Amino acid sequence: MAETEVSKKRKRPIVRLAVLLLSHSVLVSVICCTAGVFGLLLLPVLAKNTYISENALMPGSASSMLSNQEVSEANKLIKELNNLHSNPLGATTESHGIVAKYMSNLGAQVNNHKFHPQLNQFHPLHFFSGPDSGVMQENSTRSLYGINTVGIIRAPRGDGKEAIVLVTPYNAVKGGVRETLSLGIAYSVFSLLTRVTWLAKDIIWLVADSQYGEYAPVAAWLRDYHTPAFSNLDSLNTETCHVGNNNFESKISYGIRRSGTMAAALVLGVAYGNENEDTLGIYAEASNGQMPNLDLINIVHYLAVHRQGLRVKVEQFHWLLNSKWVKSLGEVFESLGKMVKTLNPDWKLGISAADYVEGAATLASSLYHQALGVPTGPHGAFRDYQVDAITLEFSLRISFDRLDRRNDFLLHGGRLIEGVIRSVNNLLEKFHQSFFLYLLTSPSKFVSVGVYMIAFALLVAPLPVVAASLYAKTLDLNPTSEKDKSATSNELGSVLQSWKWLNSVKTVFVVHFWGATVSLLPYFISQIPDSDPTTNFSVWILLSILSLEILRWILVSPSSHIYGLPQGEWATLKSATISSFFIGLGLMSVINFATAEIGALLMVPMALMAHPLKLDVRGQSLRSILRMICNLVLGVITFPPATFFVFKGVIEGFSGINAGDFWNWVESLWAWNSATYLYIGMVHLPCWVLCVQILLHPC
Repeated sequence: MAETEVSKKRKRPIVRLAVLLLSHSVLVSVICCTAGVFGLLLLPVLAKNTYISENALMPGSASSMLSNQEVSEANKLIKELNNLHSNPLGATTESHGIVAKYMSNLGAQVNNHKFHPQLNQFHPLHFFSGPDSGVMQENSTRSLYGINTVGIIRAPRGDGKEAIVLVTPYNAVKGGVRETLSLGIAYSVFSLLTRVTWLAKDIIWLVADSQYGEYAPVAAWLRDYHTPAFSNLDSLNTETCHVGNNNFESKISYGIRRSGTMAAALVLGVAYGNENEDTLGIYAEASNGQMPNLDLINIVHYLAVHRQGLRVKVEQFHWLLNSKWVKSLGEVFESLGKMVKTLNPDWKLGISAADYVEGAATLASSLYHQALGVPTGPHGAFRDYQVDAITLEFSLRISFDRLDRRNDFLLHGGRLIEGVIRSVNNLLEKFHQSFFLYLLTSPSKFVSVGVYMIAFALLVAPLPVVAASLYAKTLDLNPTSEKDKSATSNELGSVLQSWKWLNSVKTVFVVHFWGATVSLLPYFISQIPDSDPTTNFSVWILLSILSLEILRWILVSPSSHIYGLPQGEWATLKSATISSFFIGLGLMSVINFATAEIGALLMVPMALMAHPLKLDVRGQSLRSILRMICNLVLGVITFPPATFFVFKGVIEGFSGINAGDFWNWVESLWAWNSATYLYIGMVHLPCWVLCVQILLHPC
């Protein structure tokens, strides 16, 4: 007897810690969730200044070689293209030839890439696979073709195994001054690089035919560059690019010319600005939260600010800039920072309220666009091939019509691109030193994954604790543990207890199987001819409800009260639900960490607080009433369409919202193969349905 007591006292510390956590699971949940939310709000304070990790980049170490000579040559191209736009009928056929002629005159290898624009559409069997081969159907007309013009400069000090890509989207039909200016910047740099001796990587200039969108031509060229298709598209009639010069036409290749592995890619664009100064916008988010190496953004920011005097900006949620609660929170953190600094001057946690608001607006935008999983520009096509790429958008404060202002713009823009290319040219290997997982709080500040994952870990930490606690409580409540039961009845009780858990697990499986079915329904709904988004959304909801009822009667025993659960066993369902949700969040964090972060912020409180409403009504205590109110509010807010409409209403206002907006948003997710679509259909929605089952349990 004494030995038994001693052995009980000598339990392993980890076992004693586990027992302590399980016995105080509610307190652990409150502390962890509060700390997780506080950690997210603290991220702008914890942001660090960006720095260049790869010493070989050496941005700004050499003086720029771009001069007014290259600018004047670029102006000739701009003028010729602008004159061509006055005759729209001939602009489509002649503009490609003009650009190709200018490339060829510089000594570059020129080819025209003919592609068929592909429509983004949902296909359940090709969700994570790459796009189709691009072979055009027989009944397609020639007007559906797009033509990219590609010029390649072979590096005098290179071996053709590496290349740097410049992309300038150009719409020959509807193109304007903005697009011709982006061509002018690229041409001025391209002209310079044909004469330099320090170039060690080939330069590829892709003039993407953007009449079908900016992303499609870049994706088509990359697809054929890496996986060539042997079809009739490889041959192109010379009449398409006829410019009246047979000698010039003979120099153009109509197949795909290739260089080596792409070290980096820059997409150039020009926008009309209404700022007080010239600005440079950087767009970096690619599909499923992929980001380029931070060093690429860092060298662009350094050269733009310290060499060309441009103000660099990244996307922000402007509605947060005017939010009173964000300003109040910034003032609180500013006061706390001053207090901490008085305690120890070495602790640099201080941040002004204005900087906090700016950082929060930028951080929220960065987190949202990564979670959305939709590329913010043509650069996203490069990340699908693991090429670091960003989109640079120049914005001028003065009209483009002034020649002196245009020359100044071309000079500064060209020197910036020259400096970036020169830095990338110095690399002996691909970008790898800096971060690939990060959130931006400003163009010069970032939060690394090692910091923002702490908030996610704190949010999901209570899930396994609460699931294990509920499991332990169901075992303690098992009546077979009474002393007067015989050994046979104990065995029978254990079997019954395992069957109860089997019913709960089966219910969770059925609901998740239903979630997969709901995720496939839009493919069939989209086949309905002449249907508007509101109708599609309504049909989707009706079919989802019908499919849930069908699965209920097919896969679940008819004698069950609620999807196979006997009365009073809601705790087992909650434990199984929390466990499945924890697994789903863990898997999603591997695919897209930002989606998992936002999903945990929305759904973890509801999963932890889910409790039968009937029990709360019977309790008639303040705690029960508050829990019931919170469950009802969370049940409404966390329903995916409701979450979308609330978020859209906060940003754009609630006046113009209609039911079809949610269908359009979801359609954009599946069209871009965003993993967020799968998360909503197969993790978030099933967990929400299971939590609603718990709330409505008859007990």
